[in-house]
Amino acid sequence: MTTIALREEAARLTRQFQGARRERDLVILEGFHPLKHGLRFGAEIDEIATSDRGKLIQLAREFAPELAGEIESRAVEVSRKVFKQLGPYEPHTGVVSIAHRRAPDPLLLLRSERDAPVILLEDPRHRGNLGAVVRVAAAADAAGVLTTGIHDPWDPVAVRGSAGLHFAVPVARLSELPATERPLFALDPEGERFRASDIPARAILAFGSERQGLSEDLLSRADHCVSLPMREGVSSLNLATSVAAVLYSIRLSTEN
Repeated sequence: MTTIALREEAARLTRQFQGARRERDLVILEGFHPLKHGLRFGAEIDEIATSDRGKLIQLAREFAPELAGEIESRAVEVSRKVFKQLGPYEPHTGVVSIAHRRAPDPLLLLRSERDAPVILLEDPRHRGNLGAVVRVAAAADAAGVLTTGIHDPWDPVAVRGSAGLHFAVPVARLSELPATERPLFALDPEGERFRASDIPARAILAFGSERQGLSEDLLSRADHCVSLPMREGVSSLNLATSVAAVLYSIRLSTEN
């Protein structure tokens, strides 16, 4: 490209990325692994920008060889200065992308007949932890992740925390949990000891924040309150760790 063409392309990408952050149906994928998982699970990708084309191609060939050709053909290289203007976070892998969000219907998810649990996060406070929960849910093949509260579960920080696995499992926000036929199991320190064999396949597993726990309203609606056994003196587990312990206990119990 000529110098003028390079400047025009840099200006176009800057407008695209800055505008995408304001669009509710788009999300910025920050880093290589969110891009990899997005493409692997069928995400619609509009733009791929990189500050180091050679490094990106090497990563693709090593960690996603089936996607390397597509990434190589679509990635646009820009200077480090321009790359920093594409967003507030600069991934160490030197790549950011624009993808279309998935918008699953929470009510349809709750009505799904699939024999897999739904994770409910009540007002999660840490977007990185929220993303880590999505990553665990995708790996354990949960039916979906629902959240309440102020934070957008598709925030770029959350999607970075999930390594882009928002595209592998339904993720949506609702104002409150509606009435549902799925049994509701609340994770609470005062609950009965958790046993994976006691959890029905289609249960809703509700988790609160590390500091606040679940609200009294949600606890009163629960069919069962259960707790993970912990060493005396340890007050709580990280949210994603709790979800992982529960989901994998269930998964392993059903495989035996």
